Amino acid sequence: MAADAQRFYRFFSCLATCAVSKRRFFPLKFPACIIGIVELTVAAIAILLLIAALVGMIARRLRIPYTVGLVLTGIMLALFSFIPQISLTRDLLFTVLLPPLIFEATLFIRWKELRHNLPVILVFAVIGVILSAILTMTGMYFLAGWEWQSAALFGILIAATDPVSVIATFKEAGVQGRLRLLVEAESLFNDATAAIGFSVVLALAGGQIVTVGNVIGSTAWTIFGGLFIGAAIAGIILLFTHNTSDHLIELTLSTVAAYGSFLIAEQFHASGVLSTLTAGILIGNFGLPISYSDKGRASLVDFWEFAAFISNSLIFLLIGIRQAAEIYAGALWPVIVAIFLVTFGRAAAIYSLSALFNKSKLKIELNHRHILFWGGLRGALALALALGLPPEIPRRAQIVTAAFGVVAFSIFAQGLTITPLLRRLKEINK
Repeated sequence: MAADAQRFYRFFSCLATCAVSKRRFFPLKFPACIIGIVELTVAAIAILLLIAALVGMIARRLRIPYTVGLVLTGIMLALFSFIPQISLTRDLLFTVLLPPLIFEATLFIRWKELRHNLPVILVFAVIGVILSAILTMTGMYFLAGWEWQSAALFGILIAATDPVSVIATFKEAGVQGRLRLLVEAESLFNDATAAIGFSVVLALAGGQIVTVGNVIGSTAWTIFGGLFIGAAIAGIILLFTHNTSDHLIELTLSTVAAYGSFLIAEQFHASGVLSTLTAGILIGNFGLPISYSDKGRASLVDFWEFAAFISNSLIFLLIGIRQAAEIYAGALWPVIVAIFLVTFGRAAAIYSLSALFNKSKLKIELNHRHILFWGGLRGALALALALGLPPEIPRRAQIVTAAFGVVAFSIFAQGLTITPLLRRLKEINK
C-alpha cells in the first residue's frame, strides 16, 4: 500500500511540475522523472483521468452530480474487470490526494468571515463529532450486537464529515456565502477531532494503557502542532514568494506549501489537515493580495483548481472500484443499522447544537440547519481509516463493510438529493 502511494506521489509531482514549468524549470533530481513507476500504474492513471474527463462531460449533460457519476463509473469498471494498479489506501489519500484538496479549498476562505463563525464551526467540529460518535457507538452495540471496541472504532471513524465529499458537492452545486463556509470549514476542522478520538479508541482496543495526561498531551500537540507547522511553512514560503515575480516559481512554492505542511505535520504526529488548512488560509489571505504577481495570482487559481479536480476524480473513481468489491448480503443488518445511526447522529448533533446560538448574532437559519444535516457527507477519509484497521480488531470485515455502506448511502442518496434540496430551500438558483 505504501509503495502505491510512493509511486503515485512521484508521478503527481512530475505531472504538477511539468504543468507549471513548461520545460523551462531547472531539472529535478528524479531519474527521468518517472523511473521506478510501474508502467501499468502510469497507464492506469492516464486512463482514469481520461475516463474522469468523459464522465464530467456526460454528468454535466445529464445534470447529475459529477461525484455520483464517477462512483458509478468506478463500479462499472470493476464489474468489467478493469482494475488499475492503484487502490484507495490511507497512505495514498493522506500522502497524495488530500493536501491539494484542502489547500485549494482554504486558499479562498476569508479570515474575517472564518473568525466570525469560528465558535459555531468549533462546536460542530468538536462536540458534534463526539456526540455523533457516541450515538453511533451505542446503537451499534445494542442494535447490531457488536463489541464495544468495534462499535467505538466505527462510531468515531464515521462521525466526521469528509472534506473531499463535502467540498466537491457544494462547489459543484454553486453554494456560496455563510452556508458554504460553515459546511466546508466544519468538514475540515472535524477531522482533527476524529483523528484524535480514533487513535485513542484504537489504542484502547489494542490493550494499551491510555491516561488522561497522555490524551491531553496528544490532543494539544495534534491541534497546536499542526497549526504551528502550517504557520511556519506558510511564513517561509511567503518570504521566498515576496522576493520573486516569476509566476512559475510562485506556483512551485505553493505546491511545496501544500504538500510540505501536510507531510511534515504527519511526520511529527500532528494534524496534517490543520497544518495545510493553516498554510492555505495564511497564503490566501496574506500572500495572494501582497506577495504574488498578477500573473502568479491568476495562475495559482487555475493550477489549484486543476489539482483539486484530478484528486477528486481519482478519489471517487477509486471509491467506486472498491465499492464493487463489497458484498453487503452477509452484513445487511449492520449496514442498515449503521446508515440509520449515522444519519440520526448527524441530525441530533446539528439541530441540538444549533439551538445554542439562537439568541446570538451567530444564529443559524432553519434552512441552513437542514442543509448542514443532509450535507454532512461521508467519503474517502472514513474508508481509508476503516481499511487501515489492524487485522486483529474484532469484526474488522464488518466495520469495513458498514463504512462502505454508509459512504454509498452518502454519495447516492444524499449526493443526488442535496442539489434539489438547495433549490427547494432557495439557496441556489440553478
